[in-house]
Amino acid sequence: MLLVRKRGTTAFMQPGGKVDPGEQPLDALIRELEEELGLVITPDAARFLGHYQAPAANEPGFRVDCALYQVALKAADQALPAVEIEEAVWVPIGEPGDLKLAPLTDEVILPLLRRQDSCR
Repeated sequence: MLLVRKRGTTAFMQPGGKVDPGEQPLDALIRELEEELGLVITPDAARFLGHYQAPAANEPGFRVDCALYQVALKAADQALPAVEIEEAVWVPIGEPGDLKLAPLTDEVILPLLRRQDSCR
């Protein structure tokens, strides 16, 4: 699983970002992946997993509302941090190590992916 850490923060989270006015969530994901990581994906590379909410990692008192997609990348794809992304790391879903994780990643996404993985 690819996680990112924004400049000036400590928590790792899924790449993506806020949806611009009039923009659809998948279009926002495609735009954000290219802007922040140089990853170019097509809509058919993304599979919608659902809508989820959790406390915001970097904005105390706020919640994030996430349209979650699983994206299939090619072996040649490289995530190169840009814009506000300080660091990008690949971690196994079974054991992400000692990284500080955003609540959405830790409490929602990892358990969801682990359940998916155990059903295969």
